[in-house]
Amino acid sequence: MTAALIEKSIAFVFAIVVGATTTIQLKNDWNSKGLDNVVTKMLLGLMAFGCILVILAALNVIGAG
Repeated sequence: MTAALIEKSIAFVFAIVVGATTTIQLKNDWNSKGLDNVVTKMLLGLMAFGCILVILAALNVIGAG
């Protein structure tokens, strides 16, 4: 196994774990009100989007060397 394959496998697994946790937390905070809660929801959404990008990169769907 090459180092790149090991690195992509680890990134894939952790992206799924972090993405699932982020999605669950975003679902729990969805109806909360207030400026700080809106910022928290935006950050959780960006984190979930980043996990999707990592998964796509680990599967060589988007540009990953």
